[in-house]
Amino acid sequence: MGPAIKGNPLEIFGYLLIISYIVGEFLIPKYNLFTLLNLLGVIGLVLSLALFFSSLNIFNSYKENPKPQTHTKRIIKTGIFAYCRNPMYMAFILFQFSMFLIFENVAYFLSSLGLFFWINSFVIPKEEKYLLETFGDEYDRYLIAVKKWMFF
Repeated sequence: MGPAIKGNPLEIFGYLLIISYIVGEFLIPKYNLFTLLNLLGVIGLVLSLALFFSSLNIFNSYKENPKPQTHTKRIIKTGIFAYCRNPMYMAFILFQFSMFLIFENVAYFLSSLGLFFWINSFVIPKEEKYLLETFGDEYDRYLIAVKKWMFF
């Protein structure tokens, strides 16, 4: 059994996406953004999908389950994982934020902030504790070498 994480980040991302759409379309007024920001949102959406599917492909090539609650046999350090320890989570957050930029729906912005806070505060610490207990020094060296969120 892997780390004792409550909730599946992919499912919570999906639920937040649906809730943000409903709340943003029917309850919160829209704020017009510049067309350039809309374009940045489209670019962010494409990047987030590329990050997600690249990460998923690497998980599948190593025959590992991407669900955080599952047991893992190795640390994945290749591909995007050589630059970012959490590319799937980054993809979820970037996708939500990009939806805000494209559709000017404040609920997407708020859900991206909430998703970031939950993943950064509750999911990643439990994963890292589990991986340190399982792989020891090897994972400790990986923590030092690779950034959590690619840029910080």
